[in-house]
Amino acid sequence: MDKHFLHIKDLTKEEIFDLISLSKDLKSKFRNKEDFKHFHNKSLAMIFAKPSARTRISFETGFTWMGGHALFLGPNDIGIGKREANKDIARVVSRYNDVIMARLFDHKHILELAEYSNSPVVNGLTDYNHPCQIMADILTISEHRGTLDDLHVCYVGDGNNIVHSWLQLAARLPMKFTCLCPEGFSPDEATVELAMTNGVSEIVISHDTIEGIKGADVIYTDVWASMGQKEEAEAREKLFAEFQVNGDMMSRTGKDTLFMHCLPAERGRETTDNVMEADYSIVFDQAENRLHVQNAIMVALTS
Repeated sequence: MDKHFLHIKDLTKEEIFDLISLSKDLKSKFRNKEDFKHFHNKSLAMIFAKPSARTRISFETGFTWMGGHALFLGPNDIGIGKREANKDIARVVSRYNDVIMARLFDHKHILELAEYSNSPVVNGLTDYNHPCQIMADILTISEHRGTLDDLHVCYVGDGNNIVHSWLQLAARLPMKFTCLCPEGFSPDEATVELAMTNGVSEIVISHDTIEGIKGADVIYTDVWASMGQKEEAEAREKLFAEFQVNGDMMSRTGKDTLFMHCLPAERGRETTDNVMEADYSIVFDQAENRLHVQNAIMVALTS
């Protein structure tokens, strides 16, 4: 692996499968409460410009289990892009800590942190992508399907940072990836072009909620308005109404389809309570696997 974990596209196909394998091994160790102190006497700086319960809990729990100390730095502790130059923050924090995780609004801020940091930087989310989540997703799919062959993932909703990381994964692993979104909410054109020109996967950008879901092994959704877009929530609710993942949509795929959501879910908006609680929902396996994948990423970066 590269020194940092910033994008799925930075990984080779082999490195992706290596991470999946390592994640499974560490998951077994974690569940069995085995002694695994890879980060004994090491520290992790967790920089949060954008809050998240799951990201903090999973990184802090995982790093502590691996013998290290995780330090939470909230928006008022480090004003990324505000109080001082990001390159100065990177050079100071990396002298204090062995690993840096940053969950930021602006993607260019994490690129600058990584450029000037002496320690590995892990992308915990930016407005452009969310690579840790997608690695957890593909681990979860592999566990439930037993194979990644002939995979069709249909993402339903806004063409956001989750979609960008899925597109980057589709540039490495063969699959059919459909982004089913309202017109005007398609993903970044350059990222779509990257996935298409690599020729590894079939990429479909669709606005048709009937055709787009056909044959999907996985239907995946996210909130319609992310943090920083809440002023658009009312307008988006009208535009996205037909893109709600409900029982009817799940029944029209023509397959036994799995349901995924990266959380937090706004039940009754992008999906319904009965879908979240259905036997085909693997949402909470996804959430658990964030911890195991992130552990694997941090171990791989420091081995």
